[in-house]
Amino acid sequence: MDLGISGKRGLVCAASKGLGRACAEALAEAGVDLVINARGAEALEAAAQEIADRHGVSVTPVAADITTEAGRAAVLKALGGQADILVNNAGGPPPGTWTDWTRDDFIKAIDANMLTAIALMQALVPGMIERGWGRVVNITSQSVRSPIPVLGLSNTARAGLTGFVAGMSRQVAPHGVAVNNLLPGIHATDRAVSLDSGVARAEGISADEARRRREATIPTRSYGRAEDFGAACAFLCSQQARFMIGQNILLDGGALNATI
Repeated sequence: MDLGISGKRGLVCAASKGLGRACAEALAEAGVDLVINARGAEALEAAAQEIADRHGVSVTPVAADITTEAGRAAVLKALGGQADILVNNAGGPPPGTWTDWTRDDFIKAIDANMLTAIALMQALVPGMIERGWGRVVNITSQSVRSPIPVLGLSNTARAGLTGFVAGMSRQVAPHGVAVNNLLPGIHATDRAVSLDSGVARAEGISADEARRRREATIPTRSYGRAEDFGAACAFLCSQQARFMIGQNILLDGGALNATI
């Protein structure tokens, strides 16, 4: 299906690997010119070259910490202050126990997984409104629908972003701007390896066994594939997604057992 976005310009955050990389790949395949961001320059530059070579689009890497003002300024400068598509993404905070988290832990999580996304929307969505077209996809987490006890910092920050988008998305929709959230369940990425390793250490089992146990709780009996997640992101950025506003799309293999 032609997504109708060839020639558009987009920003994908945390795009050197994992779900962010998959989103960048899918958008590039659809003909979108990209600015991609991550902290590690070497991996980011390699990803940019590979994506550009594979899909024949312009890909500009900006190595910076997107959770800082300086990092966002560098990315916005590379964009020339405007983009048609914004994919917000940032690594989740570490797991832990609710009694151990300090105020600083919460502030750091909220900065990375809520306020950074809001700042980028505030910077780029006004231009989308002026041009009468735009797409924003915020990569959040399945924990928005079903909180994960050991990921309380993530639960808190991502739920806050979800509340912001619920109101803001309806305000910008009359101007041709569609803002939605993608909620990943467990996917075969470095994040999954980190979580499984933590379970393995805590329970004295192998990482492979930890993965097998987690897979057994998912109806598909497998972790998600990053490329499928990227395809879903690209669709939300498409012309055909114009009537999807403020939605929270769960991609978890059916792990959340809910009627609605």
